[in-house]
Amino acid sequence: MTRVILGVDPGSRHTGYGVIQGAGEKFLHLASGQINAGAGKPLENRLCRIYDALEELIRTHRPDAVAVEEIFLAANVRSAFILGQVRGVVLLVAAKTSRPIFHYPPLVVKKAVVGYGQATKDQVQLMVEQMLELKLTSQHAADALAVSLCHYFHSRWPGGAL
Repeated sequence: MTRVILGVDPGSRHTGYGVIQGAGEKFLHLASGQINAGAGKPLENRLCRIYDALEELIRTHRPDAVAVEEIFLAANVRSAFILGQVRGVVLLVAAKTSRPIFHYPPLVVKKAVVGYGQATKDQVQLMVEQMLELKLTSQHAADALAVSLCHYFHSRWPGGAL
């Protein structure tokens, strides 16, 4: 069965996205990049920009699922609060477009892609590039593609066992 997955790495300035198509042991890169919400713009304008861009991605690629990286514990409470609002927008657009959403902690994403939960961002990007046979210039896109791949791997087996 072929499945299309949209992975999202939420960020208030740059929200990464990655769309893959998977079937059996093969997967294909369909799209990736980052939504530049506009540093210095009011938060509500950035949230609208993120919503509109994700809605367009869903309309274009018609993913079977949306996978999003969970928020890690931030030292800055204000940053965590803003990131939570961005995640809320991701959840809203998935719900409004009737797409199931799946949440993955960063440790689980890293373990699924690299095999080690404490992997660095560079290691994650390198593995994503190797798996999808491409070169990425955006760390946000690499992280989002990693979330897509993580969901693909976890959804192949009952209970998510790898």
